[in-house]
Formats: sequence, structure tokens, C-alpha cells
Amino acid sequence: MLRLAAALFLGLTLWTGSASAQTQQAAPTLRSSPIIVIDLEEVFTSSLYGQRVVADYNAAAIELEAENRRIADLLLAEERSLTERRPSMDAEAFRVAAAEFDDRVQGIRRAQDTKERELQTMISAGRDAFLVAIEPVLGTLMREFSAIVVMDRRATLMRLEAVDVTARAIEEVDAALGDGATAPDETGDN
Repeated sequence: MLRLAAALFLGLTLWTGSASAQTQQAAPTLRSSPIIVIDLEEVFTSSLYGQRVVADYNAAAIELEAENRRIADLLLAEERSLTERRPSMDAEAFRVAAAEFDDRVQGIRRAQDTKERELQTMISAGRDAFLVAIEPVLGTLMREFSAIVVMDRRATLMRLEAVDVTARAIEEVDAALGDGATAPDETGDN
């Protein structure tokens, strides 16, 4: 197996050297390759599905940020009010009011931190669901190109551009999944 990998690498390296002038003109059309390469991040961010996940995340993040600003403004006003009332308050009453205010602020901070973590979980879950959803598409591309391996572009040191099927993967993902808002069997297509 190691010999096969070394032979493939050596063959691709030699072909890269002789084809470097070709890649500047036009990448050769790939018909068959034991290895195909895609940029998973690009497929995610350029596909309709990934764009919907990111848009949903961004909308939720903007909403959370606006909520945080509203809460901060309310708490700032309440703190100012407490500070202004301090001279007229009994020291013990002020201490109790300040402690209650601090407890409430800490509780709000914990709740908002939880919402932030849920937001991060949302984008992570969206990416995970995307990776599961594109498995059949990648399988189809593997069969089409007679590939035995699909590699992420970021994991390759050197490659011919011809083995990079990222653009094709984006087209196929969009065709198969659309924006992913509904499962394929819910659309009546499958």
C-alpha cells in the first residue's frame, strides 16, 4: 500500500513537472483518477446549502447581538439609577440592592453565554449535517471518476488542478440538496 502511494505521488510529481506549462494554459480534463480532491470549506460556503446555514447563523448572531445591546442598555440605566439613589439610601439597603443587581447581572450573563454557545453549536451542527448530506454526492463523483479516495484540498501538498473537482462538487451538491431547508424526500423529488 505504501508503495502504491509512493508510486502515485512520484507519478503525479513527474506529471506535474511536465504538465506545469499545461496548467498555465488549461487544466486537462479529468476522466479518471484514483484520487480526486475537493475543498470542503469552499463546497460548504459556495453551495446553496452552506449559504443557507451561514445565513441562518448570521441572522441569529445579529439577533443575539441586538438583544445583548438592549440588555446592556437596560442594565446600564438600572445601574445609573441605583448609583443616583445611593446617597438617599440606607447603607444596608444599598448593599442588598447592589447585591441583587449583581446577582441578576451574573444570571443574565450566564444566560447570554449559553445562547452564544447554542449559536456556535448551531453552525457546527449545520456543518456536520452538510457533511452527512453530501456523502452520496461524493460517492457519485467517486464512481464517475473511478476514484478510490476523495481528499480535502487542504490535506494535499501538491496536486494537478485536474484532480480538483470542487466546482463540480458544488454543482452536484446544489442539484442534489438545494439549500437543504427541506429533506429531499419532503420535496417529492425522491
